[in-house]
Amino acid sequence: MPANRNALIRYRAIDTCLTNRYRKWTLDDLIEKVSEALYEYEGIVKGISRRTIQADIQMMRSDKLGYNAPIVVIGKKYYAYEDPGYSITQIPLTGQDLGRMSAAVEVLRQFKGFSHFEQLNEVVQKLEAHVYSAATNNQSVIDFEKNENLKGLVYLDMLYQAVVQQKPVKIMYQAFQARNPSQFCFQIWWLKEYKNRWFAVGVREKQFEVVNLALDRMQAVQLADEVTYRPNPGIDPDVFYRDVIGVTVSTTMRACRVLIWVALEQAPYVETKPLHASQQVVERRDDGVVIELKVQLNFELEREVLGFGDGMVVLAPARLRHRLEQRLAAATMRYEASQALTVPENE
Repeated sequence: MPANRNALIRYRAIDTCLTNRYRKWTLDDLIEKVSEALYEYEGIVKGISRRTIQADIQMMRSDKLGYNAPIVVIGKKYYAYEDPGYSITQIPLTGQDLGRMSAAVEVLRQFKGFSHFEQLNEVVQKLEAHVYSAATNNQSVIDFEKNENLKGLVYLDMLYQAVVQQKPVKIMYQAFQARNPSQFCFQIWWLKEYKNRWFAVGVREKQFEVVNLALDRMQAVQLADEVTYRPNPGIDPDVFYRDVIGVTVSTTMRACRVLIWVALEQAPYVETKPLHASQQVVERRDDGVVIELKVQLNFELEREVLGFGDGMVVLAPARLRHRLEQRLAAATMRYEASQALTVPENE
């Protein structure tokens, strides 16, 4: 990864520390946190020198990057932002920046009526909201779901370029169940976002099963120029995910008919925001509605149903109903077993 991107990771790590005013930060503390960030995002294990961090602090203080960060040293030992509300992520746009963004918004708006550019609508709305907020010095009128602390987003651009340029990558990856990370070559065919979490979708070298790799489990990514790229054989992502909720797809499982009772108070939410494109109301009752889905049975489906608590009950198929009964029973047992650990409420 280019050195300037590593520098941005260092600046962001320092900023994260200094915006946390519940702790005092020495130079050694900053070095430790920056080292952890570089290892987490880039797999870099080489230590960072004091001179590098001191140079980063001077760069952040200067106007070369537009930061002008008010970093002060307290008691000749602790680093902090003099302005408690400052962060490099909250730097206001200049007039020139606003002009450029406004021009970009106007260009993108021209494409919003074309079906090929329907996916630009959200991008245009985000830009419009940001430009409006910056130009009027007001709060944004649109607040999109986001998770700025999500790990792995630093790799998104490289993975995107790997797809566009049809180049394999070498990934250091540690699944949640794995004790140690493993490194392997991966052929990325597309990128998938689900509930604000990103996945690289493709196949491992010499394998044929399509798998999802979560970006937040990646520890290092680099191009594998020595490996020949194996292109997508023609799998359409829209067709690939057609019969599932989420990203977990089985190539051997058929979609089945799922019947779910939805409580009366939850029904308006489920009807206005369907769980899946196949959702239909098949029965209306005094106590709620029964909806039908035609989907594969996977973890994401279970999580969606469980997320409604007692507002949803699976009626069919029996194996899904039994599976959720088991999970709810296990949850009840854990609540009962943890009663001794509960913290009494303040009176």
